[in-house]
Amino acid sequence: MVWVEGEISNYLFHSSGHRYFSLKDENAQIKCTLWRYQGEYLRFEPEDGMKVTVQGNITVYERNGQYQLDVFDLIPAGVGKLEIAFRKLNEKLYQEGLFDEARKKSIPMYPEAIGVVTSPTGAAIRDIIRIIHNRFPSVKIVVRPVRVQGKGAAEEIAQAIKDFNVYKKIDVMIVGRGGGSLEDLWAFNEEAVARAIYESEIPVISAVGHEIDITISDFVADLRAPTPSAAAQMVVPDRKVILEQMETQIRKLNSYMMGVIEYSRQRLKAIKESYGMRRPLDIITQRSQKMDEIYGQLLDGVKNYFEIKSNAVSLFKEKLEVLSPTSVLKRGYSITRKLPELTVIKDVDNLKTDDRIEVRLSKGRIESKVERIDPA
Repeated sequence: MVWVEGEISNYLFHSSGHRYFSLKDENAQIKCTLWRYQGEYLRFEPEDGMKVTVQGNITVYERNGQYQLDVFDLIPAGVGKLEIAFRKLNEKLYQEGLFDEARKKSIPMYPEAIGVVTSPTGAAIRDIIRIIHNRFPSVKIVVRPVRVQGKGAAEEIAQAIKDFNVYKKIDVMIVGRGGGSLEDLWAFNEEAVARAIYESEIPVISAVGHEIDITISDFVADLRAPTPSAAAQMVVPDRKVILEQMETQIRKLNSYMMGVIEYSRQRLKAIKESYGMRRPLDIITQRSQKMDEIYGQLLDGVKNYFEIKSNAVSLFKEKLEVLSPTSVLKRGYSITRKLPELTVIKDVDNLKTDDRIEVRLSKGRIESKVERIDPA
């Protein structure tokens, strides 16, 4: 086995699927053969003039007794294999229009259900669930577990995106994983994942790695989040902020209405005291009385309006509190989850002796080990 570096010339991609070329430098050249079964693993197509490093075995072509190199790995010199594959696919999909901003879908402002495509054991899924529940507890989260790196991961991710489009009971989906090397994140640079995101009828948020990591799925997705945690913050609003905004608007409306009333009273007073209105005092008296009646009715109406709005806000707050998991805990209930998966235990059939569990209370948590299981 040898490694040889040189420049490709006389490159031929035969109809049989085999590739033939010469590798040369300023002093010598050698003929090379890349058989079809080896060429299927290439992430880029070689070209004449490209400087590459190849790995292979020296053989002899019996027909003319000439030495040749049977190639089974080929890497662009000075550029990593994954980097050149990324550039090639990026250019291809860009030319096909998969990155066009005009075709990207908007993310719903108040989603009722969110799908998540990621590893079920990574930190990313825990951060996403925690942040979404803290910001808007009533939102439903549906997790589609997949492998996010290694052989077959890209196909699993693409299939999960397709499955959510068949399921249809979500408003938006987050596709991603936590940080890692270029090799770790490579599944999100695969063409299968890019096309699945492009064909999705459900808006997709790409949340891969850290802020400095860029993948092809980021370009195709309807929205790119720098991290999975950021995706969770972007996909739902903060209910506390919404309530504060509502209360601010009600106070502004109250102030505006009282200003209108006071302005009307002052204007009426000015008209009443004007020279033209002092003589027909009886008309003024009648209209003043009528105005007092209207003012009283208006004031009552304003008070009733704000009482209704205040009751509505209070009802909304109560509903939010009822939907909050913490309110259930405060009534003396607890949540039991299996460690380390943090899956909620709904049936003792999901446990066995010596399993570790976490009990979440209204204040604090307890970790313990299962010593005995009594079926109901």
